[in-house]
Formats: sequence, C-alpha cells, structure tokens
Amino acid sequence: MPHCTPEDLGLAALREPLADDEAAHLEGCESCRREVARLRRAVEALAVPELAAPTAMVAPPPGLWAGIAAATGVAAAPRVDVVAASAPAAGPVPDVVPETPTAPAPAAPLAPVVPLRPRRSRLLLAAAAALVVGLGVGAGAVALANRDDDGVPVASTVLDPLDGSDASGRAQVVERADGTRVLQVELTAGAPSEGYYEAWLLDESVSGLIPLGVVRAGTEEFELPAGLDLGEYPVVDVSVEPLDGDPAHSGVSVARGLLDT
Repeated sequence: MPHCTPEDLGLAALREPLADDEAAHLEGCESCRREVARLRRAVEALAVPELAAPTAMVAPPPGLWAGIAAATGVAAAPRVDVVAASAPAAGPVPDVVPETPTAPAPAAPLAPVVPLRPRRSRLLLAAAAALVVGLGVGAGAVALANRDDDGVPVASTVLDPLDGSDASGRAQVVERADGTRVLQVELTAGAPSEGYYEAWLLDESVSGLIPLGVVRAGTEEFELPAGLDLGEYPVVDVSVEPLDGDPAHSGVSVARGLLDT
C-alpha cells in the first residue's frame, strides 16, 4: 500500500479519524508516523499560550462594508446593535454603517447556503495544518482532553529537577477501560525564557526516545502508542525546546523520573 497522502497526514496530525485503510497503514508505517509527529509539533505551537501574542480587536475602517456591498451586490447593511456588541470595549464604537450603497441588485437570486459535508470540513482542517507547517514553527503533539473514565494507574514516578532547574512534578501511566493508556504529567515550573517545555519517554541509556508533546505547568495528558513497551522506555523526561522547527530533542532537560513499571 502506498504511503499516506499529505492530506491524511495533516488530518492525523490534528487527530481527525482516517479511513480504515489509511489508519491501518499509519499504524504500521514508521515513516508516516514520524511525519505525523513532525506535523503535530507545528500544530501544537498554536496551542502554547506562552507563545501566543494576542492583541486588542481592531475596528474595521468605515468604508469596509461599502466596498464589500459594492463588490457583491448585497444591498443590506449590518445591524447597529450587532456592530456595537462586537466593537472593542475601549474607546467609542466606530461608525461602520455607511449609507446603503447604490450597487446594482444581483441579476439572479442568491444560491441557498448548503452545509459543508464532513469530508470537506476535514479537508479544511488538513489545509490549516499544512499552513502551520509552512510557517516552519515546531511544537509537540496536542495533549488529549480529560475523559470521564479516570482509568487505573499502572506506573508512576516523581520528576526530579535537573541541572539546577526549578522544574519538578509527577507522572503516571493510566490504563483506560478500553485498553488505551495515557501518560499524565503534572509539572511545576516557571515559564521558560525562550521556547517551550516538551515531554518525552526515553530508554534507560537515554539513546532512544519517543516525543509526546508540549507540556505546560499544571497537568497534561498524552495518549501512548498502542503496543508501546514501557519496560523499554521507562524514563519520563521534560525538556526545553527552541522554536526552530527541529523535532529532535534539544539536549536541555529540566526534569526526569523513572517509571516503576
């Protein structure tokens, strides 16, 4: 079977479900799994609050709606109450409702709005993932949201600080009722001066590693690959990674612990 298409790799990076054939290939293909891991690092960059730089909303220029209406033939104008509700809190509400433009009416009735099919929505998600990768921003896999099933702890460790860092915490592996396993990482650490924290599983010789994803102060949860032998990768490691797009470990670890498998 050929390798997964770029579209399917992007969907997998966003944890979207794949068709059975593609999902089976991805599970058994190391090359495709590495590519998905690389894409997830890029997607996760947008999920790191410390890396975001939100700014205040900017009011549209007064002539914006007039230009849209003239180009599309729409004769309606925005409701004043909607414009006021969506305006920035600071400062007066800008006047963005000009007089109704004199654009000609459309020659034919507007087409009805048809909801996008699920496949189309997934294509848009894949395109978004590809756009993030194009920016060359690296980050880790997206941490899973907590589930109703807390599961049963099967291994745990204390994360001790390394090289004088202030990072510490705990990690435990939990097995869910459906047989899946997750690693829960509870990290206590100040924000890094540059880059972000990432969680890893290492072998005891620290020569083999599995990237898990971006971890922040607090508790994060990462689903472990099916069939992973924790006896071979019992070391939980937290590193500081720069925003250089390189998926390899930076070599700068701040906390580490050995699971009692």
